[in-house]
Amino acid sequence: MSTVNPLASRWTDAERRALRRRLLAWYTKNRRDLAWRRTRDPYRIWVAEVMLQQTQVPTALPYYVRFLKRFPTVGALARATDQAVLKVWQGLGYYRRALNLHEAARLVVRDHGGRVPDDPQALARLPGVGRYTCGAVLSIAFGRRLAALDANAVRVIARWLAVREATDAGATRAGLWRAAETLVPDKTPGDWNQAVMELGSRVCSPRQPNCRSCPVRGLCLAFARNLQEKIPARRARRPIPHIQVGAGIVWRRGRILLCKRRADAMLGGLWEFPGGKIRPGESAEECIRRELREECDLAVTVGRHLLDVTHAYSHLRVTLRCYHCRSARGRAKALGCDATRWVRPERIADYPLPGADVRILEAITRAARK
Repeated sequence: MSTVNPLASRWTDAERRALRRRLLAWYTKNRRDLAWRRTRDPYRIWVAEVMLQQTQVPTALPYYVRFLKRFPTVGALARATDQAVLKVWQGLGYYRRALNLHEAARLVVRDHGGRVPDDPQALARLPGVGRYTCGAVLSIAFGRRLAALDANAVRVIARWLAVREATDAGATRAGLWRAAETLVPDKTPGDWNQAVMELGSRVCSPRQPNCRSCPVRGLCLAFARNLQEKIPARRARRPIPHIQVGAGIVWRRGRILLCKRRADAMLGGLWEFPGGKIRPGESAEECIRRELREECDLAVTVGRHLLDVTHAYSHLRVTLRCYHCRSARGRAKALGCDATRWVRPERIADYPLPGADVRILEAITRAARK
């Protein structure tokens, strides 16, 4: 496999200076007025960068505003409970980001006096802080000369260099990081990193890039070779599995059973209507009865079907087949979960729920109004 050469071997120093000058001038004129660009507070920049992982700007923006209204400082976040953090994050997805950010805030208070460290090694030791987050926060908030390579920046630099190898391959990605580091200027490194990402978001898009509007197209090897639609290349992905799950809305004396997912599981810390994966040859009703025994040591009678909910995650699709159930007696034990709780329907919305369970709750509420 060929490797990605540093930019120094592709361009002259004069060409690199021209690239920086043209892109930064474009960014100054065309940058979006986003909330996290109006501050140099490293905490607020950090929150934004965590939210923007795997999430588009329009989706993240209202969550960013709500999150900082509730947790305006590192200390406020550190003092919060996991449940409060997850509730504010609800709907944004990738909940491990929120839990890592929460734990990192506690460590910043404990080990760094409540100040986000400006040292790359110290920041990188915090939970959830990878190479991209470290580079973005430190370059933007502290002016550290570090690269920040997100999906947009990967695509932009791969096109600039006409990289034909799969950009999600380890060797290629390492070469792109080396290339990115050669471009970061000594002055305004944060503006530079944001300019590259802004170009990827608004001009150098994954499909049908608007090359005619690109301020640096004259320095882009993919454009010169008419390869922009073929770059970046990615390795073939496996088909996304689709699993069927039985979910029980278990009633007792006007309350519904919620179970808290294990902290180390997918969607850990969130509350859900109990259930599990339907086994081959098993009906949804049989699955619900079995899962309630295994998860809560609870015998239930499965009643009428409420609805089916299909939800897509990054690595799988899940269809929840939801049924009303009754449980007359017995304590719900936390055998396959971290906690159980009987909750009045009107109070369930107070709990942090996965997206699919929010839709189940909406169906329960609609049915109750009829």
